[in-house]
Amino acid sequence: MSALSTPPRSPVPPEDRDPDQDPAPEDRPSASEGPLPVPEAPLPDHEGQSPASEGQSPTAGEQSPAQPPVRRGRPRWSTRMATSLSVVVLAAGGAGHAVFTGLDSDIDRIDPFKDMKNRPARGDGTNVLLVGTDGRDRLSSEEKEEYRLGGEPCHCTDTVMIVHLSEDRRRASVVSLPRDSYAETPPHTDRNTGERHEAHPVKLNAAYAEGGPQLTVRTVEHMTQVKIDHYLEVDFTSFMKTVDVLGGVRICTALPLADPVTGLDLAAGTHELNGGQALQYVRSRHIDGAADFGRIQRQQRFLAALIARATSSGVLLNPVRFRDVTQAALGSVRADKGFGTDQLVALGRAMRSFSPSSSEFTTVPIGTMDYEVKGVGSTLKWDERKAGRLFRTLRDDRPLAPHRVRSGVARVEVAPQQIRVQVENGTMTAGLGPLVDRALAATGFRTTGTPVNGRDRSLRRTVVRYDPRWDRSAQSLAAALPGSGLEAVAGQGPVLRVVAGADFTKVRKVRAKDPAEGEFGVVTGDQVVCP
Repeated sequence: MSALSTPPRSPVPPEDRDPDQDPAPEDRPSASEGPLPVPEAPLPDHEGQSPASEGQSPTAGEQSPAQPPVRRGRPRWSTRMATSLSVVVLAAGGAGHAVFTGLDSDIDRIDPFKDMKNRPARGDGTNVLLVGTDGRDRLSSEEKEEYRLGGEPCHCTDTVMIVHLSEDRRRASVVSLPRDSYAETPPHTDRNTGERHEAHPVKLNAAYAEGGPQLTVRTVEHMTQVKIDHYLEVDFTSFMKTVDVLGGVRICTALPLADPVTGLDLAAGTHELNGGQALQYVRSRHIDGAADFGRIQRQQRFLAALIARATSSGVLLNPVRFRDVTQAALGSVRADKGFGTDQLVALGRAMRSFSPSSSEFTTVPIGTMDYEVKGVGSTLKWDERKAGRLFRTLRDDRPLAPHRVRSGVARVEVAPQQIRVQVENGTMTAGLGPLVDRALAATGFRTTGTPVNGRDRSLRRTVVRYDPRWDRSAQSLAAALPGSGLEAVAGQGPVLRVVAGADFTKVRKVRAKDPAEGEFGVVTGDQVVCP
């Protein structure tokens, strides 16, 4: 039985009641003695039908057992019983149901699953495809100017994530799918031109531009073999409103963050971001050499902070405030027809027991970073073996982040997967260049795979040459080369150069000091939110 559909207890005669169980009805105070929690509403099954009526509250027409005279005492139960009674009152309909009336009408309904066939088998848990678009039509001119949103929208997806809610509703697993991922769309009709297209390669974010939500869902299901149960589309407006109505989101950064394109400018430290500032934070990708991967990790960090704020601020314990938050957020989102009030209320109730460690985040493993496709350009090709294992774990409803202890690995500021390297042989030793290239690649660095001979073939000490704009990457690379030196070269660009000297002995394994800095491993919310 689902954790969201626990049946109410039947009345127990006073003489048979265990003294450690809930008190008798006469001990229960009025509903005014405590905050009203989110009502216990079950999630419907994946075909849109409500589950069995087991566990539903009695209707208004049913009579309660006769109540003996009120007794005083046992004050330790008062708040708990007020909460329990509030659940019954709110779930029973009438005035309680009215608190949430109208939420469905705020959502722009779409049908992304229309006429879909040959879909993946349904697994345990619930999968929501969360899509972020660059829609900005409902923003004021002042907001567009302040947060640098005046450009023309591309009507494509900036963000694509699969959010998996475990069957027991105790865990949320978020898998980011980079927008430049190599994808193959199924046959479809172009929503702009009406032209019929056969299956063809695209970048993942272009699927939305060609065929909207339906083609996006079909493409993601085809790539992952994960059945999508619900679709939720968020634009700039709904994003900003959600953050503002929650009272902002707390973000921490160990280093200054500045992006001249979005206008983001944060000093090192802790910041309370409003909706516009948060949008700048999750959109920025010109902060360092990490580009879109850096943006993905900031989006994951932001989601963890958003969950932490929602679960710690009392929003999920107060149905009136919960309604206000959802109303503000849902006024400018699009969702499938099955994602309605019952699902939102049930999700809110489930998240009441969430802590930051209840959420886990990862990015689909990438096999080739610059996979050239004719007519499409440079794409990100997934690592089929690792990605297959990741999505199989999701389908099996298992945690993505098993607790493992790693030792003997140096911690660095920037993950090796983000660092591009050209290897040069600075000695007369034949084969040294390929040896160093292979060792760096095995540790995760993005080597060119084509080492060359350096101009100086008498180098005694290994040197890392780098553009000063990529100084953190250079320090991370140097950590993998014990005894190496650093040499700044203005204008060299994002590709770092390792000139292997006679002192080279080995490549040391390294990994990101802060998992949110870009390593493709899984992190949990408690690892990335502010302490």
